Amino acid sequence: MLKPRKTDGLREFYFSTNTSSMSVKQYLNNPNACIYFCHKGLIRYTGVMLKGKMEVLTDQATKEMIWRREDTMFYKGGVTDPDYCVLRFTAEGGRFYRDFKTESFPVGKEG
Repeated sequence: MLKPRKTDGLREFYFSTNTSSMSVKQYLNNPNACIYFCHKGLIRYTGVMLKGKMEVLTDQATKEMIWRREDTMFYKGGVTDPDYCVLRFTAEGGRFYRDFKTESFPVGKEG
């Protein structure tokens, strides 16, 4: 999956994907999910894992919200292509890693 198309703080992340993908089938069956972001510097590695729920969204307004013109390369039918959908991840908590140390944290509605 590519990087998020839209974010709302640490609370919500929107991704585009194929409706026919294995991940969509899995999230429809079980919405529990984690996403991970990392930065590998010259000396230091920093990462954050967020855990929460993933929703599969197929409504037209959400699809249009994150659509990009170059997406037609993947979805020949454009923004209305039935194989195009949006995944919305809503974080409930996370874990931060740096310098061989980890720390858990909650993610509230204000994120």
